[in-house]
Amino acid sequence: MRTNNQAYKNFTIGYPLDRIAPTDKILFVDIETTGFTAKSSVLYLIGVAFYQAGHWRIRQWFADRPEDEPALLHEFFSFAAQYTHLIHFNGNNFDLPYLLQKCGQHQLSYNFDSFTGIDLYKRVTPYKFFLHTPNCKQKTLEELMGIVREDVYNGGELIGIYHDYVKKPDEEACRLLLLHNMDDMKGMLQILPLLAFYDLFNCPIKARKVQSNSFVDYHGHDRKEILMKLELPSPLPFTISTLSNGCYFSGEATEGILKVPVYEEEMKYFYSNYKDYYYLPAEDVALHKSVASFVDKEHRVQATAANCYTRKYAVYLPQWDFFTEPFFKRDYKTRDFFFELTDEMKTDRAFFSRYAQYLLGKMAKTY
Repeated sequence: MRTNNQAYKNFTIGYPLDRIAPTDKILFVDIETTGFTAKSSVLYLIGVAFYQAGHWRIRQWFADRPEDEPALLHEFFSFAAQYTHLIHFNGNNFDLPYLLQKCGQHQLSYNFDSFTGIDLYKRVTPYKFFLHTPNCKQKTLEELMGIVREDVYNGGELIGIYHDYVKKPDEEACRLLLLHNMDDMKGMLQILPLLAFYDLFNCPIKARKVQSNSFVDYHGHDRKEILMKLELPSPLPFTISTLSNGCYFSGEATEGILKVPVYEEEMKYFYSNYKDYYYLPAEDVALHKSVASFVDKEHRVQATAANCYTRKYAVYLPQWDFFTEPFFKRDYKTRDFFFELTDEMKTDRAFFSRYAQYLLGKMAKTY
């Protein structure tokens, strides 16, 4: 087994890591293996990144031969014991279960019970819609961030190189194996600013300014919208803009703009307990039987779920589901929901902050 250390003196991270934990308590980890199944493959490299003495550093434990696996595991877990948080990329699905299985094979009692885990892949993937990427593989995210790798191999291609190395040790082969893992570790550090998208949907957003706008759309129709200027929890690494269900969002650094369509029209509120109502066809309204029982029988019928409503002309805002109640619909079978924009809401900045966060979350789940 050999150990490789490297320090990066001029390396900075564009994300406030202290939002997760004290920086000196965070350890990044990535492993390299000859396969996906621990029983039939070799763990040949464990890499970690950590902050120490004012610099980011990477340490790698490399197995010169398969028999070095127990030594790799011992060195890694002994070193990791001083940290409280583990950050990895898709480690919940691969790295961590694989390491535990290897510990079981070698009768080692190490585990991850004392660590808080942060899976970058799982934190970023739900917001792929905003990133406009085909997938959220690490290399795809690195390209999105403009990161250029020195390593030109993928993990599968390196399996043969490691097998050849075991048969005939070669320093160039060792360099290539270490380089791939080194670039994976550096890549994780460099894509950290993408966590700003996780924060965008999971940390409080502040609506600094809310105003009503009127405009003419490209069909020549008069429209109204609510425009919210937002204060975002973390600086976005690049400018984004997206449109979903009539709502438009753009974000740059820590500022965002959210435009929401306003509907001034008549909508219907449907009563769920329709069996307790009569429907009056002439008035196109449903009344509770305690009141409608006084109406002539020829002017009333038993209400159904589809006609048990009251109509109201008001100003409405959209909601994908039940953000607030009561909710209104244009018709019984439509799947679009709305709520009335009341005078109290118009002056409630905290309400619009919650509404903005709700809308962004729904927009993220559109695709």
